[in-house]
Amino acid sequence: MTQLGQTKLTSTKEDFIKSIDSLFLKLELAYHYQFYKVFGTDDKLKEGKKLWAISLKHIPSEIVLEAVENVISSQSYLPTLTDLLKACNDINRKDGFPSIEEAYLEARRSYQPRKDFNWTHPIVYFAGKKTGWNILDEKDSSQSLQIFRKNYMSIKLQAQNGTEFKIKRSAESSEKLEPFNKDLFKKLRKKFKV
Repeated sequence: MTQLGQTKLTSTKEDFIKSIDSLFLKLELAYHYQFYKVFGTDDKLKEGKKLWAISLKHIPSEIVLEAVENVISSQSYLPTLTDLLKACNDINRKDGFPSIEEAYLEARRSYQPRKDFNWTHPIVYFAGKKTGWNILDEKDSSQSLQIFRKNYMSIKLQAQNGTEFKIKRSAESSEKLEPFNKDLFKKLRKKFKV
């Protein structure tokens, strides 16, 4: 149990560890000599797995494995961690959702009333709301990005599993505003000599 009384998802953690092991096995088989040049000792392999796992921990295991397949089929040299991250981002863009970075920037740029903001996708609004608008309005930081990333990936997974996210617009925005009265504006400008 965690401090909040929730059980940890060990199956997803185990799946992630298996996906990192599978990733390295695929790289070893596809790029045998290059792989051993980079990860030739047990210490290098252990540290490499740790570094890659930390960098890929926010990406679902299925996407990591699909990305490594794509990289192996398109590159004749051992891919770098950056190559794999780019491949993961390419896969993420194909699902119809904005990338984490795009969503984070959009949430930070949004303004009140947030429900009436023109969101690229409703899950960006809900991830921002769950993160907290005050956190997003503060100075940009890696901590706020990490909190947003966690919330965004959780909500995105729910959306991919069929949960519908709809933003209820405020009553004021649904009412049509009267057109701008140019004559009244001219009169006011003359009256106040503006």
